[in-house]
Amino acid sequence: MLRGIDVSAYQPEFDTDGVDFVFVKATEGRSYVNPHLGSQVKRARDADCVVGFYHFLWPGNVTEQVRHFLGKAPEKAGDVLAVDWEETGDGTRASTSDKDRFLREVKRQRPGQRVLLYCGRAFWRTHDTSSYAGDGLWIADYVAAGEPRIEAAWRFHQYTDDPLDTNVADFRSRDELRAWAGG
Repeated sequence: MLRGIDVSAYQPEFDTDGVDFVFVKATEGRSYVNPHLGSQVKRARDADCVVGFYHFLWPGNVTEQVRHFLGKAPEKAGDVLAVDWEETGDGTRASTSDKDRFLREVKRQRPGQRVLLYCGRAFWRTHDTSSYAGDGLWIADYVAAGEPRIEAAWRFHQYTDDPLDTNVADFRSRDELRAWAGG
């Protein structure tokens, strides 16, 4: 399994030793942009990591949120795109329909890029009603790396947030991940 991390504005700098992939928070809602996006992407690319971008989904305005996200996430072959579907800071959440529309619209507008769904195990089990995860599921479940407690197939597993969000990917090599990410 490959090792990776995901970062946001809370981790302006990070170590890439032993890291095969880095997911960077790009946007949230209709207006927020990670102020460290450019430098975080550069650090990941300089380390030859596979790069992914994610958008934190808010309820409603899916078309505007897709436009906002794709306006900040580069259209580069081999980069992975993801939607982060979880409870917002004000206790609301996007619906399954919003999540599915977001994934489908990103896939429609960026057919050459893989698109993932990120969510926690409890969210997947209790809020999802469609089981749609685009090109793959990135599941958060803080247990042993690579052993999330779900029956669904998964591509990435976030298994801890200490000292930062750490993940594994169900690929044998970075080349295999690159080939998958390339479409």
